[in-house]
Amino acid sequence: MAKIISIAPVLVDTGIIYALADRSDAWHVRARDFVENFTGTLIVPATVIPEACYLLQAHLSLQAETAFVNSIINRALRLEQVDEDDLSRAVALMDAYPDLKIGLVDASVVAVAERLNISAIMTTDRRHFSVIRPQNCAAFTLLP
Repeated sequence: MAKIISIAPVLVDTGIIYALADRSDAWHVRARDFVENFTGTLIVPATVIPEACYLLQAHLSLQAETAFVNSIINRALRLEQVDEDDLSRAVALMDAYPDLKIGLVDASVVAVAERLNISAIMTTDRRHFSVIRPQNCAAFTLLP
């Protein structure tokens, strides 16, 4: 596969982090191939970290969890903090989509995407992110 050239950054959601670590995950090959060929910036919102760490340690190993944290420390993933305005927007999204039962992590990913004017999200969660209508674009581009 040729390198995917990208100027625009991409937000990374929890499911992709897990899929990258678990070779038996249905999304593993797609996620790995995308990351190996992507030349842009991958951004992980701070709210994703505890959820990803919990899943990695509970279902894989402590080593998988520390490998993920090291990917942030080593800047393979850029960490994006979540501020009070992001949390306010996340709560508004949770209220706006009661039938989706969107949680704080997914809602905060949307809020950060809107604030940073990012339209692409690397996620396994098509159910939530394909329905939510962001303020910064008509719809998210869901990758891979």
